[in-house]
Amino acid sequence: MRQFVRFVDRLSDACAVAAAAMLVAATLIVCYMVVYRWLGNSTWWEIELATYLIVGAVLVGSPYCLKTRGHIGVDLVSEWLPPRGKRALSRILAVLGFAVCAYLAWEGLQLTLEAWHKNEHSGSMWNPPRWPFFALMPIGLGLTALQYVADFLRSDDAPAKVATVSGQGA
Repeated sequence: MRQFVRFVDRLSDACAVAAAAMLVAATLIVCYMVVYRWLGNSTWWEIELATYLIVGAVLVGSPYCLKTRGHIGVDLVSEWLPPRGKRALSRILAVLGFAVCAYLAWEGLQLTLEAWHKNEHSGSMWNPPRWPFFALMPIGLGLTALQYVADFLRSDDAPAKVATVSGQGA
Protein backbone atom coordinates (compact mmCIF):
# COMPACT_ATOMS: atom_id res chain seq x y z
CA MET A 1 0.00 0.00 0.00
CA ARG A 2 2.83 2.42 0.83
CA GLN A 3 4.44 1.71 -2.52
CA PHE A 4 1.20 2.58 -4.31
CA VAL A 5 0.88 5.83 -2.36
CA ARG A 6 4.51 6.73 -3.11
CA PHE A 7 4.03 5.88 -6.79
CA VAL A 8 0.93 8.07 -7.06
CA ASP A 9 2.70 10.90 -5.22
CA ARG A 10 5.59 10.69 -7.69
CA LEU A 11 3.15 10.61 -10.58
CA SER A 12 1.53 13.76 -9.20
CA ASP A 13 4.96 15.39 -9.01
CA ALA A 14 5.51 14.49 -12.67
CA CYS A 15 2.14 16.05 -13.48
CA ALA A 16 3.31 19.27 -11.83
CA VAL A 17 6.38 19.32 -14.08
CA ALA A 18 4.23 18.69 -17.16
CA ALA A 19 1.79 21.44 -16.12
CA ALA A 20 4.65 23.86 -15.55
CA ALA A 21 6.07 23.05 -18.98
CA MET A 22 2.64 23.72 -20.52
CA LEU A 23 2.46 27.10 -18.80
CA VAL A 24 5.97 28.03 -19.94
CA ALA A 25 5.13 27.00 -23.49
CA ALA A 26 1.88 28.99 -23.42
CA THR A 27 3.74 32.03 -22.10
CA LEU A 28 6.38 31.79 -24.81
CA ILE A 29 3.71 31.38 -27.50
CA VAL A 30 1.84 34.45 -26.29
CA CYS A 31 5.06 36.49 -26.16
CA TYR A 32 5.92 35.36 -29.68
CA MET A 33 2.41 36.26 -30.83
CA VAL A 34 2.62 39.75 -29.35
CA VAL A 35 5.96 40.48 -31.04
CA TYR A 36 4.84 38.91 -34.33
CA ARG A 37 1.67 41.01 -34.37
CA TRP A 38 3.60 44.13 -33.35
CA LEU A 39 5.68 43.61 -36.48
CA GLY A 40 2.46 43.86 -38.50
CA ASN A 41 1.83 40.19 -39.13
CA SER A 42 -1.33 38.20 -38.59
CA THR A 43 -1.56 35.26 -36.22
CA TRP A 44 -3.79 32.23 -36.63
CA TRP A 45 -2.75 29.39 -34.32
CA GLU A 46 -1.06 31.00 -31.35
CA ILE A 47 -3.97 32.01 -29.12
CA GLU A 48 -5.80 28.71 -29.63
CA LEU A 49 -2.75 26.63 -28.76
CA ALA A 50 -1.92 28.82 -25.76
CA THR A 51 -5.49 28.41 -24.50
CA TYR A 52 -5.32 24.63 -24.91
CA LEU A 53 -2.02 24.56 -23.03
CA ILE A 54 -3.34 26.66 -20.15
CA VAL A 55 -6.46 24.53 -19.75
CA GLY A 56 -4.28 21.43 -20.03
CA ALA A 57 -2.00 22.77 -17.29
CA VAL A 58 -4.98 23.14 -14.96
CA LEU A 59 -6.21 19.61 -15.65
CA VAL A 60 -2.81 17.91 -15.60
CA GLY A 61 -1.68 19.94 -12.58
CA SER A 62 -4.75 18.97 -10.58
CA PRO A 63 -3.25 15.83 -8.96
CA TYR A 64 -0.28 17.81 -7.65
CA CYS A 65 -2.58 20.53 -6.35
CA LEU A 66 -4.53 17.89 -4.43
CA LYS A 67 -1.37 16.25 -3.13
CA THR A 68 0.06 19.52 -1.83
CA ARG A 69 -3.27 20.84 -0.59
CA GLY A 70 -2.85 23.83 -2.87
CA HIS A 71 -6.57 24.20 -3.48
CA ILE A 72 -8.80 26.46 -1.44
CA GLY A 73 -10.48 24.62 1.39
CA VAL A 74 -12.87 25.52 4.15
CA ASP A 75 -11.57 23.90 7.32
CA LEU A 76 -13.83 25.47 9.92
CA VAL A 77 -15.74 22.24 10.62
CA SER A 78 -12.67 20.03 10.55
CA GLU A 79 -10.88 22.25 13.08
CA TRP A 80 -13.64 21.57 15.61
CA LEU A 81 -13.38 17.81 15.19
CA PRO A 82 -11.15 15.52 17.25
CA PRO A 83 -8.32 13.75 15.35
CA ARG A 84 -10.46 10.67 14.73
CA GLY A 85 -13.28 12.81 13.34
CA LYS A 86 -10.84 14.70 11.11
CA ARG A 87 -9.59 11.41 9.71
CA ALA A 88 -13.15 10.17 9.09
CA LEU A 89 -14.09 13.44 7.37
CA SER A 90 -10.91 13.28 5.31
CA ARG A 91 -11.76 9.76 4.11
CA ILE A 92 -15.36 10.69 3.30
CA LEU A 93 -14.17 13.66 1.27
CA ALA A 94 -11.58 11.49 -0.50
CA VAL A 95 -14.32 9.04 -1.52
CA LEU A 96 -16.54 11.88 -2.76
CA GLY A 97 -13.65 13.53 -4.60
CA PHE A 98 -12.71 10.22 -6.17
CA ALA A 99 -16.29 9.64 -7.33
CA VAL A 100 -16.55 13.08 -8.93
CA CYS A 101 -13.14 12.86 -10.63
CA ALA A 102 -13.73 9.29 -11.83
CA TYR A 103 -17.11 10.29 -13.30
CA LEU A 104 -15.66 13.35 -15.04
CA ALA A 105 -12.69 11.31 -16.31
CA TRP A 106 -15.11 8.74 -17.75
CA GLU A 107 -17.21 11.44 -19.43
CA GLY A 108 -14.03 13.07 -20.73
CA LEU A 109 -12.92 9.74 -22.17
CA GLN A 110 -16.27 9.36 -23.94
CA LEU A 111 -15.94 12.90 -25.32
CA THR A 112 -12.39 12.18 -26.49
CA LEU A 113 -13.35 8.93 -28.22
CA GLU A 114 -16.34 10.57 -29.89
CA ALA A 115 -14.16 13.41 -31.20
CA TRP A 116 -11.62 10.82 -32.42
CA HIS A 117 -14.20 8.70 -34.25
CA LYS A 118 -15.98 11.70 -35.79
CA ASN A 119 -12.63 13.30 -36.70
CA GLU A 120 -13.76 16.56 -35.09
CA HIS A 121 -11.71 19.70 -35.62
CA SER A 122 -11.91 23.05 -33.89
CA GLY A 123 -13.33 24.94 -36.85
CA SER A 124 -10.81 27.74 -36.50
CA MET A 125 -8.40 28.89 -39.17
CA TRP A 126 -5.75 26.59 -37.68
CA ASN A 127 -8.36 23.80 -37.32
CA PRO A 128 -6.53 21.25 -35.14
CA PRO A 129 -8.22 17.99 -34.16
CA ARG A 130 -10.16 18.27 -30.91
CA TRP A 131 -9.43 14.85 -29.40
CA PRO A 132 -5.93 15.69 -28.07
CA PHE A 133 -7.38 18.66 -26.20
CA PHE A 134 -10.30 16.60 -24.89
CA ALA A 135 -7.89 13.83 -23.82
CA LEU A 136 -6.42 16.13 -21.19
CA MET A 137 -9.67 15.83 -19.22
CA PRO A 138 -9.63 12.05 -18.63
CA ILE A 139 -5.87 12.11 -18.09
CA GLY A 140 -5.87 14.93 -15.55
CA LEU A 141 -9.02 13.92 -13.71
CA GLY A 142 -8.14 10.22 -13.82
CA LEU A 143 -4.80 10.98 -12.17
CA THR A 144 -6.56 13.23 -9.66
CA ALA A 145 -8.88 10.33 -8.84
CA LEU A 146 -5.77 8.20 -8.23
CA GLN A 147 -4.42 10.88 -5.89
CA TYR A 148 -7.70 10.71 -3.95
CA VAL A 149 -7.20 6.95 -3.61
CA ALA A 150 -3.66 7.55 -2.33
CA ASP A 151 -4.96 10.12 0.15
CA PHE A 152 -7.57 7.64 1.35
CA LEU A 153 -4.96 4.92 1.81
CA ARG A 154 -2.34 7.17 3.37
CA SER A 155 -1.73 6.18 6.97
CA ASP A 156 -2.32 8.69 9.76
CA ASP A 157 1.35 8.76 10.65
CA ALA A 158 2.51 9.38 7.09
CA PRO A 159 1.02 12.63 5.80
CA ALA A 160 1.85 13.73 2.30
CA LYS A 161 5.14 15.52 2.11
CA VAL A 162 3.93 18.92 1.10
CA ALA A 163 6.33 21.40 -0.41
CA THR A 164 5.21 24.88 0.50
CA VAL A 165 4.74 26.58 -2.84
CA SER A 166 2.43 29.36 -1.77
CA GLY A 167 1.18 30.89 1.42
CA GLN A 168 -1.37 28.09 1.75
CA GLY A 169 -0.90 26.33 5.06
CA ALA A 170 1.85 28.68 6.16
